[in-house]
Parts: sequence; C-alpha cells; structure tokens
Amino acid sequence: MSREPAGVAKAWESAVRKTQAAAKKRNNTFFTTMSVAHADDEDYDPGEIYQEERALANGDFYSGQWSDNVPHGHGKYLWTDGCMYVGEWYRGKTMGKGIFSWPSGATYEGDFKGGYMDGQGTYTSSLGGTYRGSWVMNLKHGQGTKYFANGDYYDGEWRRGLQDGHGKYQWKNGNHYIGQWKNGSINGHGTMIWTSGNRYDGFWEDGLPKGNGTFRWADGSFYVGVWSSDPNDQSGTYYPAGSPTVNSDWDPQQVFLVDLVGCKICPGEKVSVLPSQKTTHWPRRTSIDGRTSYYENDSSNHACGVSDVDFRDGDDGLENLHLEESDSRGRVVLKIHPTKKQGVTISKGHKNYELMLNLQLGIRHSVGRPAPATSLDLKASAFDPKEKVWTKFPPEGSKHTPPHQSSEFKWKDYCPVVFRTLRKLFNVDAADYMISICGNDALRELSSPGKSGSFFYLTNDDKYMIKTMRKAEVKVLIRMLPAYYNHVRAFENTLVTKFYGLHCVKLTGSAQKKVRFVIMGNLFCSEYAIHRRFDLKGSSHGRTTAKPESAIDPTTTLKDLDLNFIIRLQKVWFQEFCRQVDRDCDFLEQERIMDYSLLVGLHFRETISYRDAQTPRTSGARTPKDDENEPGAPRLSRVDMDQLLFDPTRWASIKLGVSMPARVEQTVRKSDCETQLIGEPTGEFFDVILFFGIIDILQDYDISKKLEHAYKSMQYDPTSISAVDPRQYSKRFRDFILRAFVEDT
Repeated sequence: MSREPAGVAKAWESAVRKTQAAAKKRNNTFFTTMSVAHADDEDYDPGEIYQEERALANGDFYSGQWSDNVPHGHGKYLWTDGCMYVGEWYRGKTMGKGIFSWPSGATYEGDFKGGYMDGQGTYTSSLGGTYRGSWVMNLKHGQGTKYFANGDYYDGEWRRGLQDGHGKYQWKNGNHYIGQWKNGSINGHGTMIWTSGNRYDGFWEDGLPKGNGTFRWADGSFYVGVWSSDPNDQSGTYYPAGSPTVNSDWDPQQVFLVDLVGCKICPGEKVSVLPSQKTTHWPRRTSIDGRTSYYENDSSNHACGVSDVDFRDGDDGLENLHLEESDSRGRVVLKIHPTKKQGVTISKGHKNYELMLNLQLGIRHSVGRPAPATSLDLKASAFDPKEKVWTKFPPEGSKHTPPHQSSEFKWKDYCPVVFRTLRKLFNVDAADYMISICGNDALRELSSPGKSGSFFYLTNDDKYMIKTMRKAEVKVLIRMLPAYYNHVRAFENTLVTKFYGLHCVKLTGSAQKKVRFVIMGNLFCSEYAIHRRFDLKGSSHGRTTAKPESAIDPTTTLKDLDLNFIIRLQKVWFQEFCRQVDRDCDFLEQERIMDYSLLVGLHFRETISYRDAQTPRTSGARTPKDDENEPGAPRLSRVDMDQLLFDPTRWASIKLGVSMPARVEQTVRKSDCETQLIGEPTGEFFDVILFFGIIDILQDYDISKKLEHAYKSMQYDPTSISAVDPRQYSKRFRDFILRAFVEDT
C-alpha cells in the first residue's frame, strides 16, 4: 500500500478536533517510545521499527511506529466516527499507556491491556464527571474515586463497575455516608451524617436503614431500635438529651420520609462505545499457502492481534492431539475436526427404551400437575425423608395419568416441594424443562457407565443430564438437602452441581426392579464445542487416562496427571473463583463429602499459537489442531462469538464457570513422576472459553471409604489416593485447584 502524504493526517486530525470543540482542554502529550516486556512474549523480536502513516481501506487513519505489518511502539489511530487513541501499541493491540477520546468530549487516560482500559487510569465524561482509580477489563475494580457531574463524589472500593466494599459517599449538600456497599447500594454497617449534625449508625439494606441502629440528634438526643421502612417491622426507644424519660411523640419514619429523601446515589454515565469494541483493520497480506487474510484487531484477539487462518462459519470439536508442522515463523496450526454428539440415541428396540418412556411420563406428571405457589422460605417438613409421593401408571391410564405404550410402573417423587423450589431458584422454566426431557426427541445414553456403575443420559438439547443412582447416594442427597438448599440459595455463583429432581421408577410384575435417578444441569451445554475436558481431584494415584493418545478425542475425560495447562483468569473472576471454591469446599467438608471433582471444559478460540515448534511434550494431552478442509456442522462465526461474549458491557453479567473468557498456558512435566501434578510452564498461550463446576458431591466418608483408605494406604502414599478424610480431601483439593488456576497478570 502506498504511503499517503503527511497532509492527509493533518487534515483528518483537524476534522476530528472540530467534533471535539466542546470538550475540555486536555493534555495530549505523546508518550515516549515504548519498550514493553510481556510474560508471554519475552522472546518476541519485533524486527525493524519505523514510522508509518496508513490511510486504511475503511477510512480510518494510523500514524506512528510500525513493525511486522502492524503498529508496534507509539502511534495514533483515528476512527471515522471521531474516536481517537494516542499511545502505546504492542503487536497491533493497544497496550501500555495511552489516551482514548470520544467525539462527545469524553476521555480516558491511563493503562491499557489487550485493548481494554486495565490498570490505573482516569475517565472524564462529556458531562464533567471523573473517575480516577483502578480498572479491570473496562470496569472500575479496586480502589477509586468518582466525582459525579452533579457535585457528589464517592471514594472507596469498587467491584465489577459498582461501589462494593468500604467507601465514603458525599452529596453536594454536605451530607455523607461512610461504611459498607454492595452492588452499587449502601448495604451492611455504616454511618450517615447530615450537615445538621444528625447521624445514623447501624445496618443498611438497599440504601435504607434495616436492622439494629441508632439515630442521634445534634443536641444529644437519640433513638435506639430495630429499623425498617415498614412501620410494622420497626421498634425502638427515644431518649431526649439529658433525660432518660421516654418521648413517644417523634415518629422514626421521618428518617425515611424526610431525612433520606435527598440522599439518592447518583447513577454512573453510560459509555456508548468502549475502546476494546473499536475494531482496527490492518492491511491485507498473503500467507505462505497463498491465502489472503486481514490483520484485524478487536477485543477478542490474542495479544498479537494477528491470524493467518481463514475463519469459516463453523467451529467444531478438536479431534486428536497431533501437531501440524510449524510454518516459517514458528507457528503451530491447530487442527479442528467435527465433534459428534455424545451417546447413543435411545430408540425403539434399545434395552432401556421402556425405562426412558417411564421416566418421561413421570416427569411430565410431576412437573405439569398444578401446585400452589411456593415461597423460597421452606418449612422443615418439606425436607422430611418421608416426604415422597407414589403414583401408579397403568398402560390404560387412570384418573391422574395418561394411557401409554409401556408396561405398568410406579413413579416416586422425593421431596417434590423442595425440588420444585430449587428449579424456581435456578430460574428453570417448567415448560422448557418438560420439553427438554419429555419432548419428541429421545434421550441419549452415554456409551459406558461411570465408575460407580451409574448410567448417564443426556437430553437432546444437552441442557440436562440424568444419572441413575444407588440407594446409598439417594440417602446422602436427602440427608444433605436442607444444607444444600441453604447453600445454593445463599451463593448464586456456587460451583456445586445443580439438582433439579430426584425420582424413582418401580417396575411392577415379577421383576419389581427399582431405578432411582437424579436430574442435573449439564455443565457443558453451550454453543461452543468442548475441545478438552478434565476431571480434577488433586490426587495422583490412578489419575491418568488409560487410553492411548491416538484414541483421545473431545469426548474423552482426562484426569489430573493428563492436565497440561495452567488456567489464567482475569483478576475479577480469579478473586470470585477463590472465594467460591472456599465456600463450596467448606460446605462439602461440613457435610462429610469427599471424592468430588472439578470438571473443566475448554473451548479453544485461537487457531494459531506462536512458539518454538520443537518444544518437547513428555506428558499430558497435546494441543488440538485445525483442519481447514474438514466440513463442519453449523456454528457461530467468530464475529458472532465476540458479540455474544466479548462485548465488554457483558463482563459484569458473565456467570462464574459458564462461558468465561480466559487464557491457558501450556505446561510440560519434566518426568512421569506422579508427585508433579502441575507441569512447568512453556510460555505457549491459548485463548479459550472456559466451563467448570464441582461434580460428584454425593459420596460421603462412610465405612466402605474408610476401609478403602486403610487398604490402599498400605500399598501407596496415603496422600496420593482419592479416599481420604473429608477435611484432608478438602484441603488437598483446594491446594491443587488454586495451583491449576491462577490470576492472569
């Protein structure tokens, strides 16, 4: 592409400046030429760095340092809509110090990472509001001070873009609050002080006094009691200054109706477009195989912002773990093959066809029958082990059941009110639930039973998994059901398995066979193919896959000693992950549960990895690869995926463990020694979509597990075996998981 005269840049910049005439004067000092060292690219050699001016095909303009056909160093990028970035670049991405300005006059000046406002920085809105403090992926997170356009200000802790933690808020009239916040509202213990000298010390909920608290007047009078915006729930005593005499004339509701009227929290300004949403288009080039591709830099790309792969509309599973030969620049192409749905469809003639019909009939009956509205506050009687309902299903039908083509059976619902409330708590729509399990599509049976001998069935839409259960497991679930209910209700981000129903089918006649089963959420139900899955316990004995490498495919569940990645989470999610793992492990330990696992699924987003092609792999599964000639099933395009997940406005709403953007760093073990659960990092990184959750939570430390522990301890290292005391299991599990998952720095 020919270089444009310098006058083009000046004319363009002049036009942009005119659109920002109303903005405040700001310092656009050019930063010094950068020299960025990144942990994942320490050996990167940018080659020759030179000054370049590029008028791009879409009308954008870039002026600054250039290397390897992308910006690298210091430069300025002007978009046609009037947005502008001036600052440091690293391999085509905004990385380091920089200034981003909007045509409205708003600016951000500070740290950038991978295209995001990330680090320390100052945002000034077009209305005059300013935030100065810590950012993580475009969100205020950490310590920061916000001056609102209306004159209010907040100084304190932030989390995912909202006030959360300890902080001070001062209104423009001088009133101020010092104390705890949650999700942008005053919540917890804190003190409100009015300019009149009055003050309230106590507990708050959603911005209003709630619970124990004291209201004091400037003259020394005070009111002590339980506070609530509902007068019927409030009680307390008034003490006038200098006298213990009670005065009942004053109504404490005046605090809600008068004193707090002017104490509203100012909402934050909405940013129309974030820096990471701005796409940058670099010139086309021809790859070594003759295909043409564009360098396109957006919020979804790897730090290098470069890809030579032709992205087609289809993203199927990654098949065997063999590496293609590297190209002349040392890149390894990932080979992708289609992933077929797991399991065998249960059609007529299958040995479990009648059982499936019975199950579907029972679910339709249980979920579809009328039931009174339930509160989330359940009575203790709902959890009674004797709380079960039997229903008879004759083939000809009955008053309450439809006719069917299966043999006669009985159907049992365990604790139906509890599971109906759990479905409500987990936001499961009853109609959708029935359609998934009882619709026209058959269930799929997974090819082999689990270690316990249980069989697994998947619904056709992959939303739900059905597991047959031993009687002992049913007893454990019913025993722990009250604690489980309280736990999942208290922690919406819990990683433990979601249970939706517990049932039993009893065949009549001579067999009298009982089949108990539980319905659970499928952790890997997603638009994204799961390319690698790992079952992690933190133990080493027997924790490797017996299959030869050539037989490993995306449906293979690998184990601890097969793990060849360190999983790197952004700071926001890593902190939440650590907290939730601790909470869930405490719950399982208290319930005397052991032998649970963290099930992890990886969807590889990138199909190019920069690394030395000769890196040895002595253990663990190799990295997946991409076969561009392999026809794939319909899937989301890369652009659709980025709009769905990598729109920065969605960061605050992504749920822990579900479709989480992350990076993984490949590791390699120096030897096959079982004591090395986590291999050595290689510096080879991949962008992934991550899924994880804690499964198999129904094994208590009963006599059989104690005997297993005693027997295996005589043959192996007691710390390496799975069957150990729940307290020891919990500690070992946490220690291992928090070595496999780290903060992405």
